[in-house]
Amino acid sequence: MSADNQDDASTLLLERVAAGDRTALAELFKLEAGRLIAVARRIVRRADLAEEAVQDAFVTIWRKATMFDPMRGSGRAWMTRMVRNRALNMVRDGQRMEFVEPQMLAELGDAGSDADLAYEALPAASDLRRCLDQLEPVRRRSIVLAYVGGFTHGEIAGRLKAPIGTVKAWIRRGVIALQECMS
Repeated sequence: MSADNQDDASTLLLERVAAGDRTALAELFKLEAGRLIAVARRIVRRADLAEEAVQDAFVTIWRKATMFDPMRGSGRAWMTRMVRNRALNMVRDGQRMEFVEPQMLAELGDAGSDADLAYEALPAASDLRRCLDQLEPVRRRSIVLAYVGGFTHGEIAGRLKAPIGTVKAWIRRGVIALQECMS
């Protein structure tokens, strides 16, 4: 189903939910829950909290579906905003966040070195390794840190002691070079 069709389906289901149709809520959950959990997970960085944020948002969607106005935007955007706001509130509250002591964090390992190990583990004959080897070392490291280590642009900039705009350019240009090399 295309994004437009999904958006139309979500909007129609929301209208049915507003009329009190419980089966429409179940259908809406099946249609949108996976995407919404991914949105929440990017914010809270934990699967269990992301699922909780989506569950809370669906309770709110059930209660406030009559407030949805398709003339003001799409159903998907309205639901995404609810999930996003709930996830941000969870982060702000911080009550369910787990803080790790520095010593334990060091014991867990460094994601940057894990990313380097993943790159080194690529077989020398693989196309990906060949294409990565063609990149400047700093671009290659930026891409590996972003896509393997999961670091944000800001975190990469801090690790490489480079301006964030420069890091973004390295990653963007490096990805373009990789796409060209791999095709």
